[in-house]
Amino acid sequence: MADKIKFALALVILAAGVAGFYLLSEQAMILRVLAVLVGFVLAVVVAWKTEPGQRFFVFANEAVIEAKKVVWPTRRETMQMTGAVFAFVFVMALFLYLTDKSLEWVLYDLVLGWKKS
Repeated sequence: MADKIKFALALVILAAGVAGFYLLSEQAMILRVLAVLVGFVLAVVVAWKTEPGQRFFVFANEAVIEAKKVVWPTRRETMQMTGAVFAFVFVMALFLYLTDKSLEWVLYDLVLGWKKS
């Protein structure tokens, strides 16, 4: 129950930061943005103190670790795969065009007898 109250408090703090942006409409933009940032940071700190918040931050850290393990393709590999995709798209477009025109010829000219003039 305490976690729910803390999380609700974090949402209220975040909403207060956003409300501060609009309430300070006569002030300099830096103060308005600062109100939102302070509200966001305080909301994150309060949310971090909850059990779901702790689990989220552990998950986020693990996601960063896993993202660092990604092996990106080289420029050559990227160009080869892009070429393969373009070639496949061209062949598929040609195949579909020929299939469409063949079916059009069979249906309209042979079956229905609607010759184009």
